[in-house]
Amino acid sequence: MDIIYLRDLKVDCIIGIWEWERRVTQCVVFDLCLAVDVAKAAADDRIEDSVNYKTVAKRVVAFVGASRFQLVETLAERCAALLLAEFPVPWLWMRVNKRGAIRGAADVGIILERGTRPASLPAWPGAGP
Repeated sequence: MDIIYLRDLKVDCIIGIWEWERRVTQCVVFDLCLAVDVAKAAADDRIEDSVNYKTVAKRVVAFVGASRFQLVETLAERCAALLLAEFPVPWLWMRVNKRGAIRGAADVGIILERGTRPASLPAWPGAGP
């Protein structure tokens, strides 16, 4: 198993529990790691045999942009479920960052891991423990 990743994917959406947050869009930032076997795609050099990260990014942007969740936790959970359902990945790691949510903090958010982490998955520095 290998990892396809997207880092710093920025999406504007309605997110938050406060009344003012329900009236304006805010930027959330995604980092994604998706477990994928790239051997066939690498052997035949065909995107059809891999997970197209552009397609993944566009799907996340469309889903998140249309969402109106109150909690970042809910946004992350629903987005992870969507990716596992729509793409051939057995495992994903996701960080959702709501920059500027806490005065004095560079960023805040949630990190989650969903699916079954393949034993053969190599360690990747940004993909959690």
